[in-house]
Amino acid sequence: MQKPFLVRKTSYVLGLAATLALSGCQSGADLGGLMSAGSSLAGAATMSDQQMQQLGDQTIAQLDSQNHLVADDSQYAQRLAKLTQGWETVDGHTLDYNVYRIEEMNAFAVPNGSIRLHSGLMDEMTDDEVRYVIAHEIGHVALGHSKRAFQVAYAASAAREAAAASGSTTAAALSSSELGDLGEKLINAQFSQSQESAADDYAIELMQRHDMNAEASVAALRKMEAKYGNNSSVFSSHPAAGDRAERLEASFQ
Repeated sequence: MQKPFLVRKTSYVLGLAATLALSGCQSGADLGGLMSAGSSLAGAATMSDQQMQQLGDQTIAQLDSQNHLVADDSQYAQRLAKLTQGWETVDGHTLDYNVYRIEEMNAFAVPNGSIRLHSGLMDEMTDDEVRYVIAHEIGHVALGHSKRAFQVAYAASAAREAAAASGSTTAAALSSSELGDLGEKLINAQFSQSQESAADDYAIELMQRHDMNAEASVAALRKMEAKYGNNSSVFSSHPAAGDRAERLEASFQ
């Protein structure tokens, strides 16, 4: 299981320093590439909202091109439009929704406000349960969790660039798929338990604000637990579904 995200600018700088120290004695090291990667590492922690938006737009465009988006006139798209009506903008965040035709019960959010659901999740869940999942993902955006996860994923990609520039034969070569790799890191991000709890609480408040059945959150989490277990690597971005269900269930009593 991956460790919770710890986003600190100093960690990026220390990581860069270690890369420079290890690569300095190697012949053929690309100094320009190292400096570029170093800028990316340090810049990840101080990325402006505009830069985050632009990179998020590019990343989701790449992911959308790599995955099978449902047709606009499909039942999935029509159902999603109905479920997100009134949630086009939430707490100052402009949101964009779509569905990938993937059987896994999963969903993710990019910090630019793009939220993607898997068709498998919509197949297994009721409307209220899907609304909870969407509200949970909105919570990750509104509370800054997706932004911090994106910073970590971006820094990790820059670290690979630094390693490749150093001449290391084990480092993966950069290619046009870097944005796709960045997106995959974000999708598979492991949020901390406190972040998951905060996103759950946000989802409950948002659903109650719109007079929705917030208790459907418990049923949704129980379905995730039944399908993948309480600590599943398959649904790694949302660990311990059973524990989360118990916490929410207690809050409704």
